[in-house]
Amino acid sequence: MAYATTNPYTGEVLATFPDATDAEVQTALTQAHEAYESWRETSFAERARILNAAAAILRRDVDKYALLGTLEMGKLFEESKKEVILSAEIFEYYAKFAEELLKPESLPVAHPSEGKATLVHEPLGIVLAIEPWNFPFYQVVRIIAPQLSAGNAVLLKHASNLPQCAAACQTLMEEAGLPKGLFRNLYAARPHTAMILNDPRVCGVALTGSEGAGVIIAGTAGKALKKATMELGGADAFIVLDDADVEKAAKWAVIGRHWNAGQVCVSAKRLIVADAVYDRFVELYKKGVAELKAGDPMDPSTTLAPLSSQAAKDDLHDQVTRAMGHGAKVEVIGAPVPGKGAFFQPLLMTGLDENNEARHWEFFGPVTQLYRAKDENDAVRIANDSPYGLGGSVFTRDEARGARVAARIRTGMVFINHPLVPKADLPFGGIARSGYGRELIGLGIKEFVNHKLINTVDIDAPF
Repeated sequence: MAYATTNPYTGEVLATFPDATDAEVQTALTQAHEAYESWRETSFAERARILNAAAAILRRDVDKYALLGTLEMGKLFEESKKEVILSAEIFEYYAKFAEELLKPESLPVAHPSEGKATLVHEPLGIVLAIEPWNFPFYQVVRIIAPQLSAGNAVLLKHASNLPQCAAACQTLMEEAGLPKGLFRNLYAARPHTAMILNDPRVCGVALTGSEGAGVIIAGTAGKALKKATMELGGADAFIVLDDADVEKAAKWAVIGRHWNAGQVCVSAKRLIVADAVYDRFVELYKKGVAELKAGDPMDPSTTLAPLSSQAAKDDLHDQVTRAMGHGAKVEVIGAPVPGKGAFFQPLLMTGLDENNEARHWEFFGPVTQLYRAKDENDAVRIANDSPYGLGGSVFTRDEARGARVAARIRTGMVFINHPLVPKADLPFGGIARSGYGRELIGLGIKEFVNHKLINTVDIDAPF
């Protein structure tokens, strides 16, 4: 696996980095385990001090970190800055709440003879984090903040096109005062994944990535009897009901589909619009997309970034071509995007009926699937006609109605009257082919801990 920085806007290869050796991986494992044995005994106050220090560094140097994200994966600079601040907020959340989230729990017992039952939450060891390229810092921080707070150590295998962002994550934690070995970036080669997961000092793996990667990594973890959390793909439904504020819904749909150039697992990929407002919504949506401006991601006037790489562009083009072969109809929206760089022309895709298997695909870029729903029930049916189950949105003027529809959508997350967007204090995760497990808040911090029962019973109690 070649780790390299290739600017998606210019196509220029700026730096390359060699894969880690087997010896380097083993050294990292040994250092992580030694550091973990001490770290697990540190106070929550000490852990919080380091997390707050990391947050302060991100807030102080937001432009520096944001520039790396834009340089390596093409994200709009303003979006990169928001990502860095979100990462700081996650550090601050766990610094404030980790101790409360992991406090011992007294369990109710059915009979006094059962004594006193307490559930304690103890760290397990080293967690392997395998993270994708679309959010270079947020994806990493949403693992290391809770896991370091819980007392674990973390080894990072980041995406191969983000070597400088990956290194910056390690430097950040070192500057914040984290003991050596507790968090380390590894330019690991593919065979190293099995090597790491088969090591008895490693307790599990947290993967964010594609469905295909999830199948491989979950299988490797399963053979090693290691815990795994899988945050995989999504094809989120964006439902517009007949009583929605169509103008505002269309505005949010443009943003929800095209932020981060549409390369978001929870972006609004499938627009499902009630027949009564369909024509007006589509008119407004196409107008909004046409106003997007593709260009230099460092330019504040740019509103559509390039894709992360030429390979990503080629893969998406091939996927659209195959969908058209199955009967999909594609409409180009807006002015032509620049020919240089990994830009992809925004497209509107229809004709995704029951005979078109492309309706079940995830299009990772500015390609919008559009569906006309007869009514509310039909909108829910279309939303649930997906192998994925990550997130979704419902737009309606009636919040109670929105909640009822949200309850019928089979996903891990639903937002009402807003596109789904990650927050520091909200859980994240899905079901079905979108994976399993949860990240952030109290759910995320408890994924890799031992929920140990301590039961104190009177010595004379009957057996």
